[in-house]
Amino acid sequence: MSNIFAAIDFETAKGHHICSVGIVTFKDGVIVDEFHALIKPPNNDYNWHNIQVHGITEDDTRFAPDFRGVYPEIKKRISGIVTVAHNEAFDRNVLLKTMKDYNIPQTDLIMNNRWECTLKIYRKKGYKPAKLDACCKVHQIALKHHDALSDARACGKLYLIAQFERLPLF
Repeated sequence: MSNIFAAIDFETAKGHHICSVGIVTFKDGVIVDEFHALIKPPNNDYNWHNIQVHGITEDDTRFAPDFRGVYPEIKKRISGIVTVAHNEAFDRNVLLKTMKDYNIPQTDLIMNNRWECTLKIYRKKGYKPAKLDACCKVHQIALKHHDALSDARACGKLYLIAQFERLPLF
C-alpha cells in the first residue's frame, strides 16, 4: 500500500466543464490535507440536470476563479502521487479535457494513465450496487453525496478499507 495518495472528485456544470473540485490527501492512513474549490465553468453555463444532482448553480460560481486559477492547487496535490477516484475514468477524463480546453499540456501534470478506482475495486468485491453512496452506507462512512470534498473524503476512506482488507492476517 502506498503511504501517500490523493482522492479526488469533480462536479460538472455541463459536459466536462468543472464547477467544483475536492481533493483529500492521505498519508499513512490519515487525512493530512483537504482542498475544495468552486470553479467558474466557461460562460458560467450549467445544464439543469447537473444542478439537480449537485445543487451548484450559476450564482454559486459567478465570482469563482476559472479552471486556470484553481489548476495550480490541483497540480500541487495530485502530481506524482497515487490518485484515487470513485469512477476514475470520469474524473480523470474531465480533468484532461479541461486541461486541453485551457491549453495546459497533459505533460504538465505527472500522473498515471489510470488512477485507482474504488468503483472497480468494490465491484470486484461483489458490492451491488457499488456506487459511492451505497459503499459508504455499508461501511458507515459519512457522506454528503455530490459535494466534491465529501465525495473525495469518502472515496479515500473506501480506498483505505480496501487496502487493509487485502493485507494478510498473519
